[in-house]
Amino acid sequence: MKIMISACLAGRNCKYNGGNNRNEKVLELMAENEVITVCPEQMGGLPTPRVPSEIRDGVVTARDGRVVDREFRAGAALCLEIALREKPDLIILQSRSPSCGVKQRYDGSFSGRLVDGAGVTAQLLMEKGFHCIDVEDL
Repeated sequence: MKIMISACLAGRNCKYNGGNNRNEKVLELMAENEVITVCPEQMGGLPTPRVPSEIRDGVVTARDGRVVDREFRAGAALCLEIALREKPDLIILQSRSPSCGVKQRYDGSFSGRLVDGAGVTAQLLMEKGFHCIDVEDL
């Protein structure tokens, strides 16, 4: 099986705070399948570490007030290009991320509140028919 995975889940230090979301279940899948890792935020040109961002009124905004929507959407578009070319059977993404959250994401208030809805990359991939799941649903 071919799987696209959020790079932070594979242990790559690309998370906003410079760390990762290494996940043992993901590592097991990586050992048994063909894997493509992506970090839409880095691919869109954002540095690591970076100021945390959330989606507010449909626009990705950093906690310091900078609008980073263009970078998030550019990274999402690059992930879509890879998915269209590689045709993964499954895409496993980091839960609640403004890029990768499949079912929920933070509400844009930087208060820890969650809302139903996908991050920009997950939304784009699902709109194009790709099967995406939150890592927590493994």
